[in-house]
Formats: sequence, C-alpha cells, structure tokens
Amino acid sequence: MQRNKFQWTNIAFQLGAVALALGFTTLVLILADAPPLEAYKNLFVGSFGSIKKFTDVLVAWAPLMLATTGLLVTFTAGLWNIGIEGQITLGAIFTTGVLRVLQDSSAPPTLILTLAILSGMVGGALWAALVGALKTFGGVNEIFGGLGMNFVATALTLWLIFGPWKRPGIGSMSGTEPFPEALWLPQITSLRLSIWSVVIAVAALICIYILLKGTYFGLRLKAVGRNMRSSFILGIPTWQYMMASFLVCGALAGLAGAIQVTAVYHRLIPSISSGYGFLGLLVAMLVNFQALWTLPVALFFAALNIGSIQLPIVLKLDSSLSGVLQGALVLSVIIMEGVRQRFLKAARERS
Repeated sequence: MQRNKFQWTNIAFQLGAVALALGFTTLVLILADAPPLEAYKNLFVGSFGSIKKFTDVLVAWAPLMLATTGLLVTFTAGLWNIGIEGQITLGAIFTTGVLRVLQDSSAPPTLILTLAILSGMVGGALWAALVGALKTFGGVNEIFGGLGMNFVATALTLWLIFGPWKRPGIGSMSGTEPFPEALWLPQITSLRLSIWSVVIAVAALICIYILLKGTYFGLRLKAVGRNMRSSFILGIPTWQYMMASFLVCGALAGLAGAIQVTAVYHRLIPSISSGYGFLGLLVAMLVNFQALWTLPVALFFAALNIGSIQLPIVLKLDSSLSGVLQGALVLSVIIMEGVRQRFLKAARERS
C-alpha cells in the first residue's frame, strides 16, 4: 500500500514537471505575442502531420538514440562525457575516410559500408579514450577535457573539408564530395529514412539495457558511479571500468556519426554531429538512467527538433522555441526531483 502511494507520488511529480515546462514555454510565447495553442499545434503537425514528416523525425531519432544510449553508460559510471560531440564527429571522419579509400575498389558495397561503420565506432571510441586517459592519468576533469576535444574535432573536420578532402577545385561549407548511392545505407523510396539506422539504434538500446541491467559488468559500473572510493576498497578496478565506459560510449557516438554519413548526409559536412551529443545529454538526464525510457523521450526531443521547422514558416517564430521547451523540460524535472526528494523524506519522517 505504502509502495503504491509513493509510485503515484512519483507520477504526480513527473506530470508536474511537464506542466511546469509547458507553463514556462507558454509564458515565453505570450511575451513574444504568439498564440501558444497555435504554436504547439504547428510543432505537432510539423512532426507527425504526414508519413514524410514522421520519417524525418525518425531520421533525427536514430543518431540521437545512439548518443543517448552511450551516455547512459558513462552516466552510470558517474562521468559527464561532454566530449560526445567530438566523438560523433570523429566517427563521421573515420567513416568518411574508409569510404573515400574503398569507393573505387572492387569490394562489394555491403562490405565497404560495414567496414566504414565499424571504423566510425573505432574513431569515436579512440576519441573517448583520449578524454578518459586525460581524466584517469592526467587528473583533467572529463567536462573540460571533453569540451577541449570537441573543439579539436571541429577544427579537424574543417581542415579536412577545406584541405585534403575538399571538392575538386574548391573548398565548400556544403562538405566533401557526396558518395555514390551504392555506398548509402538503403533508404525507403522517396523518403530520407533508412530502416537500417532505426534497426541499429534499437539494437544498441537493447544491448546497453542488458549490459547495465543484467550483467556483472553493469553491476560493478553502478558501484563505481555511486561511490568510487568504496568500490576501489572492495576490489573493483575503478579506473579500468571508467575507461571501459568511455570506450563503450565513444563507440556508440562514433556509430551515430557513421549513420550521419552513410544514411543522412552521404558526405562529411562541418556540423555533422547536428548537436545530437548535447541533446543526448538532456535526454539522458531526463530519463534518469532508465534505458527503456530513452526510446520515447528521444523520439519526443527529435519531434520537437523537426516540428520547430514549421514555426518560422507559419508563425514567423524562431525555430529555437523547441530548444526553449527542451531546456525548460529538463530544468523542470530537476527542480521537481529536488522537491520530490524533500517531500518523500518528510513523509518518511512523519511515518
């Protein structure tokens, strides 16, 4: 009975967080002289108004899911992998490099794509390993190390696009030369979506769910995240587990970068990460380490991103409104979680 009461209390606070976020966003819209209901309607129609729009949401959802799923691993280990943006970028760079080397070979396209995607995972893992090494052996906080590596990854991308990999005769912000269609992940006819990207994202979520919930590795990783000193005293090799979490997260981030190259843009562009690393941080905080909730919450955030394209067209509003709603939602959840903890503590003391 008491347990059910606390469950309903948790649901009430979660709904309160959503209401608080919507209230804040509504206030922003009113101050901007925009009709709130019309804005929310256009966000919905822009995301789910047709099959094409919904598949566009799934195009954004797949790399966002991969980034968020990877972050669940580092979050479990008590680490803030802010460098995930750079890891997505390095995954895209490694994928592009392999495709460029093998595109003129006689190897089957399926083999080339497989090698390119695996190379993307290796690239992301190596970039994450550098952040982990700075943290483990250099004493550099992973937040600062990750941010620094993000800048380096961006600079490396621009150098490649305007230097060694530039289009014949010119360097263009539109990116490198597009790859032939045979080296794209198969897409649904007349749509941008590759079913393979969705399958890969769901498979990654299942693997990470099993890893964190049903393995000895996941149990030890949680122990390291909860109390690293106590874990070390109990004989858990803490730095090895921290490095392992970086490698797993980096590999999934690199996979997201590989998807961006092979299924979305079909080339390397300057902003290849599309901000999915930072957006994944918001999703990961919102789901509070619960892997299965990643799927619907990431879909919601992807829908906001795609639906916001309607706002400048219909209401002359800036598309950054979706960012306001996303940020407000995360902030509201954090605030309500603090209130919930205090409420439950007071209720336990009374009983």
